[in-house]
Order: sequence, then structure tokens, then C-alpha cells
Amino acid sequence: MTLKFKISLLITLLFSVLFGIAAAVIYSSFSEFRKDEFESRLEDKAISSTTLLIDVQEIDRHMLKIIDQNSIHKLFNEKTLIFDSKFNLLYSSLDDTKIDWTIEDLNNLKANKKSFKKVDNYEILGIEVKSKNEYYYAIVTASDTNGFRKLSFLSYILIFTYFIFTAICWFVTSFAVKKLLSPLDNFLKKIKTINENSLDTRLEVKQNKDEIDGLAFEFNLMLQRINQSYQKQKEFTAHASHELRTPISRIITQLENRLLDKNISEESKEFLRKILDDSNQISELVSSLLLLANFESKQLKIQKTNRIDELIYDSIEQIHNLFPEFKISFDIEYSESIDHLMEIRCSRSLMLIALTNLLKNACIYSDNNQANVLIAEKNDKLILQIKNSGNILSEEERKNLFQPFMRGKNSSGKNGLGLGLKIVQRILHQHHFEIKYETPNSNQNVFEIMF
Repeated sequence: MTLKFKISLLITLLFSVLFGIAAAVIYSSFSEFRKDEFESRLEDKAISSTTLLIDVQEIDRHMLKIIDQNSIHKLFNEKTLIFDSKFNLLYSSLDDTKIDWTIEDLNNLKANKKSFKKVDNYEILGIEVKSKNEYYYAIVTASDTNGFRKLSFLSYILIFTYFIFTAICWFVTSFAVKKLLSPLDNFLKKIKTINENSLDTRLEVKQNKDEIDGLAFEFNLMLQRINQSYQKQKEFTAHASHELRTPISRIITQLENRLLDKNISEESKEFLRKILDDSNQISELVSSLLLLANFESKQLKIQKTNRIDELIYDSIEQIHNLFPEFKISFDIEYSESIDHLMEIRCSRSLMLIALTNLLKNACIYSDNNQANVLIAEKNDKLILQIKNSGNILSEEERKNLFQPFMRGKNSSGKNGLGLGLKIVQRILHQHHFEIKYETPNSNQNVFEIMF
């Protein structure tokens, strides 16, 4: 779950809760208003009916019933009862609505002056009315159909607007959050491109002075500190490797001269040869470390164009000089644009080192001292494949294939330092070329370079 989704969800949920509370308050308030308004209407009806019956001499019970039937303010399913102070029924309207009342109800009404209750869909109001120094008691009941219809309509409106505005809030919030956090997306994209070769990259810092700009500023400072430490480490490696080359070269020279002495026994010579082999291996290690340090300490400037087929021929020749027993086949799949694609901008010396290391690696780790080289065109790009048959690497070994000093299980009994592929990868990355390792079957290794 992304941060943008979490923020959008949180704001939407908060809005939904607040809107739900507001809707509940509105509904409750309107429901109370309806009750009070309908109670007021019932009270007006009770007072007016009692007043007409008692105070107006020209209106008798029959006339009052006619007025009730034709009143413009007639209530739905209305029923009116009027009692005197002795609880004798003076008036009852003509409708069929029934009011269940008892003497106890009238006694409570006499004590409390007013009562209101709801029975099923009917609301009943009882009220004491004083007229001509006499007390009368009126009970009016009716059903507020219109009020409940309005209340039901209000509930539908509130529910509908709740879901509509929740959806609108989600879309608006998602858009706003995405807009506000877009600089973080740009930061993430740029951070993903930063590696040990691009520690001088810096994030753009605007003048908004918000938290995102603060984060970018501090990240740039962190990159600067890391880059400084990294540069110091590379300088130390380069200086140490450079200083070690001289004494190691002296040791190798002295050992070689000593081996030429005819007065030394064969046993001593064998001992010196082992020391010489170890010294050569140390010299190769120092040279590799110095080469890696030089790659990391400066940017590569490429000015010349070279043909990849010529570079491969030169690399094959170097392998044959070092290992005459190795056999390397070289094929080119010709196409209309293959000649043009084989012209690449690269450092000739560095590319020779990379190709020679790959060919040497392919031959050493093959089970028949053979390697196959193929140049082809794929999706308008030049592809170089170096294949050999032999034991393949495991999944765990593939993950660390280009790490320094990494050697797989298939390297048992074979000379090597575990730096060759790291040097190849660094050279190719300096030229912005891609390399990957594949295993088409259980006995074939393929290194593929895409130019």
C-alpha cells in the first residue's frame, strides 16, 4: 500500500465519518422539528375546537363536525374528543379513527396540563383548555403522513449524497495527493538511477521551503558525504595497489633470475616456481584492483569508433597466445544493417580487456576447452554472445555473479581471483553497454552483451 493511497484513504474515511455524523445530526434535528411542528398543529386544533364549541354560542356539536370535515387544515385520520371538567364527553368528531382513553389518562392530563404520546402511526395530544372559568380537556390524534414522507425523503437524500460525496472526495483527494507528492515520485525515479558510478547526482531543490524540499536538501548532503567517503576509499585502494606493484615486481624479477641459476637443485627450483606463481597471482590481483579503482575515479571519455569484429579477432589472438590449447569459433549473422551496427564508440584498450576476460572465462570454465562467439542483430541492436558448455551457476551464485571475489562451485581447482567479471561489468557500464548471463540448458553458459 503506497503512501498516496494511505493518505487518500485516511482523508476519505475522515470525511465519510464527519459527513455521516453531520447527516445523522440533520436527520435527528429534522425529526425533532417534525414532531414539535406536528404537536403544535395538534395543540392548535385542540384549542380551536374547544374554543369554538364552548365560547361561540352559534356553533353546536353538529356545526363543529361540519367545520372539522371542511377545514383547510384538516389532519390525516384526525380524531378529536372534548371532555368537561367532570370528564363527560362533550364532543367527538365523525371520523372512524379510534382513541383508546381511560379515566386514568384524563386524571394524568388534569395533573400535568398536557400530554403527548405516539401509538403505532398515530400521535396523540391531550391538553387542558380553560374557557369561561371552566376547565375542559381535549384529546386530538392524527397521523403525520406528510411529515413522515418528508422525513423519508430527507433520509434518501442524505444517504445518496453520502455515497456521492464520498466518491467525489476519494477522486479529488487522490488527485490532490498525487499532485502534491509528485516531487517524491521524481525523487524515487532519480534515486533508483544512483549507483556507485553516479554518486555525484543531486536531486533538484526548489524554493518552496516545504518538507519535500527539506528532504531533497538533506538527501543531497548525505550523497555528498557518501561520495566523499567513497572517493577516499577508492583513492586509498588505488594508492595502495600502486605502491604494492613495485615490491611485487621486484620479487617476481628476483625469483625469475634465481630460477635461471643452474646451481640450484630441482627441489629448490620447484619451491621457487610455487612462490613465483603466488607472486604472479598477487601481481594480477593488485593490477585488477588498480584497474577497478581507476574506473571509479574518473569518467570515461570516448572519442573513437571501433569495429567489434576486429576487437574480437584481437582478443582471440591474445587468448591463443596465452592458452594455445583453447579453441574459439567466431560467427556473424549477417543482415542489412549489421555492418553499421558493428561500429561502436568505445575505448579500444578497455574493450579488449573486457572481451579477453570473457573469452578466457568461457574457455577455462568449459568442459572441452572450447568457446563460441556469435554476433547478431536483435531489435535493431547489436548482440554479442559468448557461449561454452560446462557446469552452470546456481540461482544464488547468479545473484552475486558480478560481485568482487565471487567464485562459483564450478571454479574448484581452477586459477582465478574472482575479479574478472567485475572488471568486465565495470568496463561495459562505463560504455553504457548491457551484459547478462543466461543458461539455455543444464550444460550451457551464455554471456550476452547488448551494444
